Amino acid sequence: MASEYVIHIEDGNWESEVLQSENVVLVDFWAEWCGPCRAIAPTLDELAEELAGKLKVAKVDVDKNPKLAGDFGVRSIPTLLVVKGGVVQEQMVGATSKAALSDKLAAYL
Repeated sequence: MASEYVIHIEDGNWESEVLQSENVVLVDFWAEWCGPCRAIAPTLDELAEELAGKLKVAKVDVDKNPKLAGDFGVRSIPTLLVVKGGVVQEQMVGATSKAALSDKLAAYL
């Protein structure tokens, strides 16, 4: 079950929740059927809770929001974007460890 700190993004709230966010946003492009996506979900939940107020974790279901996935050239999932000030700072493809993800995010927080 997803953390209360994780928000779900659709075409309608992308701009307000991600592009206009005052916090750094970690966007997870995922799908229900994706094993690696399910594997990293607990890590993302933990980061969302631990870094609340500094980092916003947002999930985009690629099956329900193919336009957003296409806009960012998402071809493999999970794909994680780090967005700061409305600009994509970094893109990571594939599941990764919490330590590796924390190290990457530290540069933007």
